[in-house]
Amino acid sequence: MNVSGLIVQLLNGLAGASSLFLVAAGLSLIFGVTRIVNFAHGSFYMLGIFVAWSLVQWLGAGLGFWVAVPLAALLVGLLGAVVEMLLLRRIYRAPELFQLLATFALVLVFQDAALWCWGAEDLLGPRAPGLSGSVQILGRQFPSYDLFLITVAPLVLGALWLLLKRTRWGMLVRAATQDRDMAAALGVNQALLFTTVFALGTALAGLGGALQLPREPAHLGLDLLTIGDAFVVVVIGGMGSIPGAYVAALLLGLIKAICVALGTVDLGGWSFSFSKLTLVAEFLVMALVLVLRPWGLMGREPSASATSLRAEQPLRVAGRVRRWLTAAGFLVLLSLPWWGGQWPYATVLGIDLFIAALFAASLHFIMGPGGLNSFGHAAYFGLGAYGAAWLLQGLGWPMELTLLGAPLLAALGALLLGWFSVRLSGIYLAMLTLAFAQILWAICYQWDGVTGGSNGLTGLWPAPWLSDRRAYYSLTLALTGLAVWLLRRALFSPFGYTLRAARDSAVRAEAVGIDVRRVQWVALIVAGLFAGLAGALFAFSKGSISPDVLGVSHSVDALVMVLLGGVQTLSGPLVGAATFTFLQDSIARSTEYWRALLGGVMLLLVLLFPQGLVGTLAALRRTQARRLRTGAA
Repeated sequence: MNVSGLIVQLLNGLAGASSLFLVAAGLSLIFGVTRIVNFAHGSFYMLGIFVAWSLVQWLGAGLGFWVAVPLAALLVGLLGAVVEMLLLRRIYRAPELFQLLATFALVLVFQDAALWCWGAEDLLGPRAPGLSGSVQILGRQFPSYDLFLITVAPLVLGALWLLLKRTRWGMLVRAATQDRDMAAALGVNQALLFTTVFALGTALAGLGGALQLPREPAHLGLDLLTIGDAFVVVVIGGMGSIPGAYVAALLLGLIKAICVALGTVDLGGWSFSFSKLTLVAEFLVMALVLVLRPWGLMGREPSASATSLRAEQPLRVAGRVRRWLTAAGFLVLLSLPWWGGQWPYATVLGIDLFIAALFAASLHFIMGPGGLNSFGHAAYFGLGAYGAAWLLQGLGWPMELTLLGAPLLAALGALLLGWFSVRLSGIYLAMLTLAFAQILWAICYQWDGVTGGSNGLTGLWPAPWLSDRRAYYSLTLALTGLAVWLLRRALFSPFGYTLRAARDSAVRAEAVGIDVRRVQWVALIVAGLFAGLAGALFAFSKGSISPDVLGVSHSVDALVMVLLGGVQTLSGPLVGAATFTFLQDSIARSTEYWRALLGGVMLLLVLLFPQGLVGTLAALRRTQARRLRTGAA
């Protein structure tokens, strides 16, 4: 490609970076003040473009467009203020993972709300009046509207700088960003401040969506597509840094533009398609930045915390009664396919429940006792699923051996990725795991010759002796029960106690000679092993796999399962997996708007049971026991 073509591609990249900066700036502003990881921020972007489309239809495609864009941003900002007052204000003191669960539930609600209001079809917007033509740049035509978008980002950045540096409201925002508890102690109205910050952040997201109306159609998938890129920009730039978000958005826009401009390049007889890197370029950059500078390009290094702030009841070995009840429940589940003939679907649903329970238990192993938050646990599930397919179809292994080999391949992936991951903590660790999962997703999505590309792989059927669904049900239950038992035994071993010591106080653990990183690394490998087993069982239960098994939504599903049950309990992930899978299956078959109903149920659970279902029941039992002891005294 010649120089003129490269410059035009770079300008395209800057135009795309402009809208991305608006979304990321709002997300960074909200996180900086409220410390909420707002997974629903992409939904406000999606609503911005939908609302702008409706306003243009109402006001007319002429000058009405320029009225519709700021008005859409204002309406989205007002919606954000309502959401903050009705929901988020109640969970500011909750653990950040529960905040993530609540905002993910909002994603489901907003998706179906958009489906109900605008339908499932893509909606094409009009050209921007006065900017519908193009200009000539070095002999090539470039859209005038894209040039306008390039100027929007620095103007918004300048306006935000003035707002934050030259106004009293901005001073209060900066004070809350530094220490919100101290700001509240000095008399700052935190409730009002948080509401205005959230409204401004969501308005910026809505503005970013509205400005994209002439460039892309409005559709229901924009929320999840946008939030991933926005998280990447915020993490690369530095959590809470708006100038960092601007620099990161420009960097990613230019990198993607260069990849498109290079196209396919021959390197030593090998043809390499740089254009395909656009699916994963931002995650490669994020992974590199997190490894080299975890707090981002323009962020501040977080202060080290010596001890964990979470109060947790000690884990206890199950008593005799509980063990007998568990054994009885296992026997009931084992016999279900034979006496449940009137409900043949029970076998299929049971297999899905067991696989989900194993997947959730493997994530809980590193989240609860390990204190390692992961947004990309589906990477190991996917490695197990694709590993089973490769061993079965590529190497011709029998199905029985693939169930042993596929988890080992997933553990090998955890061995490599975990070495980088354990060097981080908190939200930075979570985002690095997300980056690794997305890199693997892009590889599976594009490597047609090995993974089948976007179509995936088919023909992954169990051995003949497992062709009866009831037999495969029994095998899945047996392997899941064995895996959960092994994970539980590991937690009550010296390794398990060491893992919890490293979680509660890394500084004290290192002082007594514990290699914290090595312990956490081993925990990640163990979790990857059992997640890989769940992936292999999933592949044979469905007969096919696709790149979706490595997607962000699958990782979030596992997080939801763990949090619904209770992250500080051993049986929590099992109960959460069963609850989530059953709700998802039953609601999805009963209504077209199942996501909204599921999201509503999740919101109620978050508000009513902040410790999870099992955690809340355990807390109630402890409270009742204390009352009985007090009454007896």
